Amino acid sequence: MARAGATDEVRLHGLNAVQAVFARRPDSIRKLYLAEAMIPRLQPLLKWCVAKRVGYRVVGEDDLRRLAASSHHEGVVADVLREPQLALAAWLEQLPAGRACALWLDGVGNPHNLGAILRSSANFGAAVLLPRHSPLQLSGAAARVAEGGAEAVPMVRLGREDNAISQLRGAGFALAATVVRGGSDVLAAPLPERVVLVLGSEGEGMSPALASACDLRLSIPGTGAVESLNVAAATAVFLARWWQSGARAS
Repeated sequence: MARAGATDEVRLHGLNAVQAVFARRPDSIRKLYLAEAMIPRLQPLLKWCVAKRVGYRVVGEDDLRRLAASSHHEGVVADVLREPQLALAAWLEQLPAGRACALWLDGVGNPHNLGAILRSSANFGAAVLLPRHSPLQLSGAAARVAEGGAEAVPMVRLGREDNAISQLRGAGFALAATVVRGGSDVLAAPLPERVVLVLGSEGEGMSPALASACDLRLSIPGTGAVESLNVAAATAVFLARWWQSGARAS
């Protein structure tokens, strides 16, 4: 068995994160740790572990905190096989016709922001596109914040930037740079049926070259009392607006 933390495994914690894996791909579960108080709530999972001979241990609070590297473990930790990221061509090939939305995360690195972005993406049916050299991948912290949403969101690894842009445009996508100021008001602007929302890092924003390559620029209006929204909060606004635009069109 691979060690927890090996490249093919991820250690998840949080009830919804673990339950979502059990619901969608139970065979990926390799080891389970839980607090005694969680035994009644996790009976189906425990019975499955017994039937499949997957090891589980009832452990104390200190052990759970150490295993999860967090006090927010919610009484359960699991070592799970990491789901492979899709190549862009593979994702586009399986994508149904019609409306679609994806998020291009250019430099986003905070796992809690990723988790919140995955939760919003699951709610609004978006995929997440990761640049070729981005180290970003699902972590225990991100999965917990996503509250099970990570299992519902395709995570797609891009190739060379110019090739990725060409492939996306060939599939009917427009690229929209999300900018703090100077873009069209996202709450009023018409949005393309198929759109890639390009989101920059928490500190530096997206690369100027990528922003220049986009087809349109979108901004979120506000009072100006703060410079901008956190990238995860901004993502939720953009996705809600995209979802609303489709509802109006139908």
